[in-house]
Amino acid sequence: MRRGTQARHNALVVLLRAGIDSVQTLAARVGVSPSTLRRDLTQLQRDGRIARTYGGAIVCDVFQERSFNESALINQEAKAAIAAAAAELIPANATIFLDAGTTCLALGRALTDRGPLTAVTRGLEGAVLLSRAAQVDVVMLGGNVRPLSHGVVGPLTSLAFERLAFDVAFLGADAVDPVRGLGEPTAEETHVKEQAASRSDQVVLLADVSKLGPANVASWVPLDPSWTLLTDGRIDPSTVRAFTAQGIRVLTAG
Repeated sequence: MRRGTQARHNALVVLLRAGIDSVQTLAARVGVSPSTLRRDLTQLQRDGRIARTYGGAIVCDVFQERSFNESALINQEAKAAIAAAAAELIPANATIFLDAGTTCLALGRALTDRGPLTAVTRGLEGAVLLSRAAQVDVVMLGGNVRPLSHGVVGPLTSLAFERLAFDVAFLGADAVDPVRGLGEPTAEETHVKEQAASRSDQVVLLADVSKLGPANVASWVPLDPSWTLLTDGRIDPSTVRAFTAQGIRVLTAG
């Protein structure tokens, strides 16, 4: 391979790792045509350095779960837009499940002046935040606290779900793929989300576009056709089609 092509491929991997996955944007950043860029992506896929996604690509790194504080610094505007749109989906006097994670915490911020409603959460930050809201009754699930996500999991969490029911469950995810489903680093995490979904009249996945597509996570929950994916406006039309082909309603925010 020529030195210039190798350098361009290395630059593409750096851009993809930074979350830039649009073909048009990548082509502009490395100074080639979209057709050349697609050939570059095909070669990188053959080399095992990336995986193609719906409208873009991701780097084939081993998945590393981010800490809560690190995640809070990423895609803040997209998360805020998703949260504002999610708040409008909550009916009056509802009981909701609010998952752990920074996108769900953004929804918690959007609910501090709403109500009356009941919010059941497994996220430590969400419980503290909403406890200050005058018209929100907060229920904190018990269980083992995961050190990175600050969400509770385990037998105590499962027992609590047996006594609860929700109008809407808002779920976060480390990955959302139209074929594989909702992905998390551990089976404990996916089990909690599966239980919350089973107790809810409506399920809404909150995920910005960086979470959409295949990922090297360990555990997956299949998407139910009754679920809704709420993401940000950067989503590629081909990705929307991939989800709708599975029966998933896709809403965009911002």
